[in-house]
Amino acid sequence: MTQPDPLRIGISSCLLGEPVRFDGGHKRDSFLVDTFGFFVEWVPVCPEVELGLGTPRETLRLVRKDGQVRLVQPKTGRDLTGEMRAFARRRVEALADERLSGYVLKKDSPSCGMERVRVYTDAGTADRGGRGLFAEALIARFPQLPVEEEGRLSDPRLRDNFVERVFAYARLRAFFETRWSVGGLVRFHTAHKLTLMAHAPDIYYEMGRLVAGASGASRADLDTRYRARFMDALARLATTRKHANVLMHMLGHFKQRLEADDRAELLAVIEDYRLGLVPLVVPITLFKHHVRRLGVEYLAGQVYLDPHPRELMLRNHV
Repeated sequence: MTQPDPLRIGISSCLLGEPVRFDGGHKRDSFLVDTFGFFVEWVPVCPEVELGLGTPRETLRLVRKDGQVRLVQPKTGRDLTGEMRAFARRRVEALADERLSGYVLKKDSPSCGMERVRVYTDAGTADRGGRGLFAEALIARFPQLPVEEEGRLSDPRLRDNFVERVFAYARLRAFFETRWSVGGLVRFHTAHKLTLMAHAPDIYYEMGRLVAGASGASRADLDTRYRARFMDALARLATTRKHANVLMHMLGHFKQRLEADDRAELLAVIEDYRLGLVPLVVPITLFKHHVRRLGVEYLAGQVYLDPHPRELMLRNHV
């Protein structure tokens, strides 16, 4: 599997250390800049600065008025909803030319917050039911694009899931941008079978039926449906239980080729993983050893064994 290198990822500018916050500060994220940044090319956006509000600037907040959510500067009461929505539509449309494979948003921001952004009432109370206006436009324009907030990326499983989706999205787009054939789609799907099983077994079986009937479907419809279901599947978290089920499925592909001691060792390490005694990297590493040693071609071609650069060490923590 090949993909564009480096991947281009949209990001809230403050997360790169740019001093664009309302107070002239930043929210530099060390994982994004120092670790993940080695593998990607960032496309920074700060909606407030690009809208012309400057730095430093008066604070903004989401306010619910007459059943609608408005973007307001509370000190002066200036309503920037229309301006921000118009800017967001233009900016996300321009991002369509950037070939993004993902986007990282600043949490809690009235422009960039993906979820649980405070929405205030005139009385000054607030609930956590909002979404930033720029984030809203971004997600509406690119519903399949992997999008996450930097705060949620501190969770190892969410971090692994986001990075896996980013690389998978790039592979998926690269495949459908070629002069693809049904045979090529079968090979692409086969390489991702274990990945899909680990995230969403029900969608995996649905997609199997979709691919099986591919020769009788229109290419445009097949392209649209496959892309959507593929990314829907990966958006679901791969749990310990589902990973353990995939590992057991992998064991079946060795049939009678493993010695009894090697099989017992694999079973033991799968159980240790299921019980939370070792991270996923441990059984995966052992499986990869036997796949290479015995030349198990089907497993050797599975993206599941190497979904993202090993230097990120994401599977050391899930």
